[in-house]
Amino acid sequence: MSETQTQTSRIEVGAVDALPEGSQTEVMLGGHSVVVINFENQYYALRNNCSHQNYPLLGGDVDNGRITCEKHGGKFELATGKAKTLPALKPVQIYKTEVEDGVVYVLPL
Repeated sequence: MSETQTQTSRIEVGAVDALPEGSQTEVMLGGHSVVVINFENQYYALRNNCSHQNYPLLGGDVDNGRITCEKHGGKFELATGKAKTLPALKPVQIYKTEVEDGVVYVLPL
């Protein structure tokens, strides 16, 4: 779903219609996996690695504005990347999302 990208450019995630409420998808940005989540009709993008043991966040349960790592249950705020429950202590990197002409994009902060 991603286009050719560089470290500083935005990348296309997909059409808004293809990313409905509750959806999650993965894109690559600057050589890093990024999970993009539609939660309450807001798009969030986080580094797709739990800071506890480097397990992918993609597919984790999303509730109360947080994503849960399926491996050990660490929770991270979608808006800030902050770790909210043990065993995770460190935040995960977040990215900016934009919607333009019905298309969702991700770019570095």
